[in-house]
Amino acid sequence: MKIIHAKDYNDLSRKAANIISAQVILKPESVLGLATGSSPLGIYRQLIIWYEKGDLDFSATTAVNLDEYCNLPPDNPQSYHAFMRQNFFDHININPARVHIPNGMASDLETECRRYDQLIQSLGGIDLQLLGIGRNAHIGFNEPDSCFSKYTHKVALSESTIAANTRFFDREEDVPRQAISMGMQAITQARKILLIASGPDKADALCACCFGPVTPQVPASILQLHQDVTIIADEESLSKCPSNVPVSAAK
Repeated sequence: MKIIHAKDYNDLSRKAANIISAQVILKPESVLGLATGSSPLGIYRQLIIWYEKGDLDFSATTAVNLDEYCNLPPDNPQSYHAFMRQNFFDHININPARVHIPNGMASDLETECRRYDQLIQSLGGIDLQLLGIGRNAHIGFNEPDSCFSKYTHKVALSESTIAANTRFFDREEDVPRQAISMGMQAITQARKILLIASGPDKADALCACCFGPVTPQVPASILQLHQDVTIIADEESLSKCPSNVPVSAAK
């Protein structure tokens, strides 16, 4: 793992956007694995600015998103379909036919999960996967469990994840309890992984991810086994990392 220190959220966002923009410039037909939530918003804003300046062209780029809520229509403002349109896709020149997000409204969710895995495989896998990290160290919606979920799957969201996502809804009871999440196989087979972390509430999870044992109880810890992982984190999220171990020497 390579860990890059950021001064604050804005610095983190710009550094991460630099890595994604370089990927698109060097390989315009890249397959980007994208994330939702508050963490990547600054990245998307910066990429939009560079696109509007003429520095980036997404016309040949393909996007595959990590997850989507179950039983939330794509036009619902809280769906991840809507999130990605409002915060990124509607502001760049990506071809809508190259945008892929799990269908949480599918009548047969198991079939939808298999379809999504086959889609990623047909694209040749993911070139760069953007990840946030949950307070319980989930990546995508891969929650702490007794084993790593290999394939795209339906997941029951943990209470901590529901609580964290309540800020996006009017009431906690409006937060969906289930979601479809890309599995660990597609994530860890990405050629490059970029994980971002900001704020003190991510400190325990980030420390466990980088310095703890590899265990499905800490889903993000599986990233220790990947050969090309870059973590960009601010000082608050790095505050629990061992002070006697250089952060650059993480596993």
